[in-house]
Amino acid sequence: MKIQLITVGKVKEKYWRDAIQEYSKRLSAYCTMEIVEVQDEKTPDGAPESVEEKIKDTEGIRILSKISDRSYVIALAIEGKMRSSEELAKDMADLMLHGESEIVFVIGGSLGLSPKVMARADRKLSFSPMTFPHQMMRVILLEQIYRAFKINAHEPYHK
Repeated sequence: MKIQLITVGKVKEKYWRDAIQEYSKRLSAYCTMEIVEVQDEKTPDGAPESVEEKIKDTEGIRILSKISDRSYVIALAIEGKMRSSEELAKDMADLMLHGESEIVFVIGGSLGLSPKVMARADRKLSFSPMTFPHQMMRVILLEQIYRAFKINAHEPYHK
């Protein structure tokens, strides 16, 4: 199983990088984990909607260039479906059972994901109607993927 995390922008703070590295290391026992960072675009203060749409499109092109045709894509989006940890674990087990060997999770930039990326997504996943910093969301997502593997392996960690 290959898990790929495609994200917009770099993680600057060492404590987030350390947490990401820790969960990536833990996940290596269950899957091949790859984190791909695409360049973000600077958003000018007070940018009109047309400029924001252009920025999302530019970032979206970068994201889509990293996704293979055979990948099952899960986009993180506020309007996506919320799942419990157990439901996410079941979803991932079902995907593997049905022959999906490459799952790609996508976290957009500060403006969200472009319509083209959302159209490419096989599923949309929401962690909350709240907005989280992108660096934090990477850690939360990696922890939940790790938790899903632990649940599916019937190993202690979940509770």
